[in-house]
Amino acid sequence: MIVVRAPMRISFVGGGTDLPDFYRRSPGRVISTAIDKFVYVVINRTPLLDQVSARYSVSETVPHAKDLKHTRIKAALLDLGIEKGIEIASFATLPSKTGLGSSSSFSVALMKGLHAYLGRKLDKGETAEAASRLEIELVGEPIGKQDQYAASFGGLNVIQFNSDESVDVDPVLMDYKLRLALENHLLVFFTGVTRAASSVLTEQKSNIDKKFDTLREMADTVEEFRDRLLRGDFKGLGEVLHKAWLKKKTLASNVSNPVIDELYETGISHGAWGGKILGAGSGGCIMFLVPPEKHAEIRKTIQAVAKKHNLTDFREIPIKFVQSGAEVLFNGDHFHRLSM
Repeated sequence: MIVVRAPMRISFVGGGTDLPDFYRRSPGRVISTAIDKFVYVVINRTPLLDQVSARYSVSETVPHAKDLKHTRIKAALLDLGIEKGIEIASFATLPSKTGLGSSSSFSVALMKGLHAYLGRKLDKGETAEAASRLEIELVGEPIGKQDQYAASFGGLNVIQFNSDESVDVDPVLMDYKLRLALENHLLVFFTGVTRAASSVLTEQKSNIDKKFDTLREMADTVEEFRDRLLRGDFKGLGEVLHKAWLKKKTLASNVSNPVIDELYETGISHGAWGGKILGAGSGGCIMFLVPPEKHAEIRKTIQAVAKKHNLTDFREIPIKFVQSGAEVLFNGDHFHRLSM
């Protein structure tokens, strides 16, 4: 049995510039951090059962990998030549479609685990690329590569996407006091509205030519965000977030909606310096950068708005940053092979 864990992430600014239609013409750039919410993938060899089992929100048991309904597991197994005699299960700290990159965290954990199953050890870059290839090329999702790199590497990083398909991961080194201060200025709420990122990114991708200058400005904002962070200028960070959110809303018609706009404006009018919807948009989680003394007021007022709109699943999600990226927590399969 193999157990792999990959973190989810919060992306601050630069999202959307990791799409190939943009970074092949101008460097894409994001700044994001891994958080203490995880996706787990368990892989088990079943030599006496000549079939494939996949357990996630539903359970599938089929004669051959090609018969699976789960697109990522199916594509990964067929690509790696694993046709049967395996079971795969996944678990997550939070539900999918929350804007925290859980789908790519799953793909990262899956690819790291399947390569371990085949006796291969992937480094962080290889793991991120394997997951990106799975989602973008094999499954055909209209997404970028930032989430796969965030989940694979862990920590807080500036990630740059280059025209030759290379990716540079530059860690933002902070002492623990600054990291703790940033955590203490963040409020994250799950709106209770879920959506597939592809539904937003398909339109955003089609708009890249006419929004090219806006995307380039968003990529350039990453360095300003990093510099203000290292100076401990949290109010300035909030202002950068706010401007970036206003730009992001112009990238596609479904990035925001009237309910999200009201939630966001409520946070801003009650003391938040800035914020954004996490992920592609249209639902998921909303994040604010807020002076700690304003937290209680924002919690109260924003929950009232959620209640007004009958967002029954709306709730706060406490988060901490983590340094660890995707990792194999247990590989009993490896020890089994060594003993044979």
